[in-house]
Amino acid sequence: MKAFFLLIRSLLFFSAFYCSGLALAQVNEYPSKSVSLVVPFPPGGAVDQAGRSIAQALYEVWKQPVVILNKAGAGGAIGMASVANAAPDGYTLLATHSAIISLPVSEKLFGRATSFDRSNFTPLALIVADPVVLIVPADSPWKTAQDFVADAKKRPDAITYSSSGAYSALHLPMEMFANSAGIKLRHVPFSGGGPALTAVLGGVVNVSTGVPAVVAPHIKAGKFRPLLVTGSKRHPLLPDVPTAIELGYKEVEFYLWVGLFGPAKMDDDLVKKIRQGIAKAVAEPKFVEHMNQAGAPIDYRDAPAFNAFLTKDSERINDAIKHIGKVD
Repeated sequence: MKAFFLLIRSLLFFSAFYCSGLALAQVNEYPSKSVSLVVPFPPGGAVDQAGRSIAQALYEVWKQPVVILNKAGAGGAIGMASVANAAPDGYTLLATHSAIISLPVSEKLFGRATSFDRSNFTPLALIVADPVVLIVPADSPWKTAQDFVADAKKRPDAITYSSSGAYSALHLPMEMFANSAGIKLRHVPFSGGGPALTAVLGGVVNVSTGVPAVVAPHIKAGKFRPLLVTGSKRHPLLPDVPTAIELGYKEVEFYLWVGLFGPAKMDDDLVKKIRQGIAKAVAEPKFVEHMNQAGAPIDYRDAPAFNAFLTKDSERINDAIKHIGKVD
């Protein structure tokens, strides 16, 4: 009987040793086939553009195709849930933005079950962290943010602003600003960032926000006037535009960022190897050139720094959604 148990123990040991060696070999060979990078939004947006650029850069590093899969729907929830439920083998990754934080928070606000939260993902790296710009028509009476706030205080709920939807990356910063400034604005949601800006151009609403790369050409063309940016420092595309923090709105810091994630429970060595690949990819000259041309300067942060960024961003977004409350 003793010999039998010794045999079983030996078999278990060699089995564990074999499996460990097999797992190590799989990590060393990664990637041995194409990698899917899920973008949970339609083609053409900020996440899609950054995702396609990093996919090409990763191909140059890994010599394996990185295939973009646009899985849009439910504000990004469908695509993000698909990655949360994917095998943690490194062959299904995610490119997304702050909706990975705001969607679960807003769902809980309504008492609805969430299909994922931040714990269902492995943060890999931050790629871009762009602030948004508060813009008004160039012929509006507001020359500065102070003019805008003074007028809004005289006319609560009279000034309208557009966004890309409730709790979206254009809705949240406007409400952060309104709360910090002590003003009440009227929210008019649209189906996306493009229609939201078109509504300002067409005089349907009074004000909106947009990423610098998108609004800068309209500003140069004399169609928009920028009042402030939501970053911690001024943006290189708009160096004359003050930050909300500079103007005294200390709580107004918001970024439309793009980061890369994998499913939870990925092997530590595999995660390390993927992170090393991303670090090389963001340094690829073509990637740097493409992002600069797109007006989205790279803000690369490896997983530890990205995690710290996500924690701060979660706090800001949670506070904003609590302030907004339920939006039907």
